[in-house]
Amino acid sequence: MDLAELYVLIKRFEGLRLTPYICPAGVWTCGWGSTGPDVFPGRAWTREYAAQRMEADAIKFARGTLAACPALAGNPLSAIADFAYNLGLGRLRASTLRKRVNAGDWDGAKIELRKWVNGGGRRLPGLVIRREAECALL
Repeated sequence: MDLAELYVLIKRFEGLRLTPYICPAGVWTCGWGSTGPDVFPGRAWTREYAAQRMEADAIKFARGTLAACPALAGNPLSAIADFAYNLGLGRLRASTLRKRVNAGDWDGAKIELRKWVNGGGRRLPGLVIRREAECALL
């Protein structure tokens, strides 16, 4: 499973922050957009730990994406796995995006991706750009 494009997307859109912060969705985050029980105020990460965590998270989300969309490979896998990395596997599994991807409806998948541009109750320009980058890989 080649995840090079997924790593590029994550690094481009998450950015690296070694001090925990609350993201626009209200979740404690650190590194390249990592969340979880090891992310809390006052616990800074090293660059090395952030890189290891991002790679482990990327693999986890790519595998979860493949479980939900088994025909994906290459750049389309990276695009949809990046969506899942950003929004969670639960949202992917429950989405119309998943239905479009599994039907091979790439135009429909792009329409669905472009709907996911809000965070914290408002439209975020960074998410608009991220969704366009994902669409370009489909």
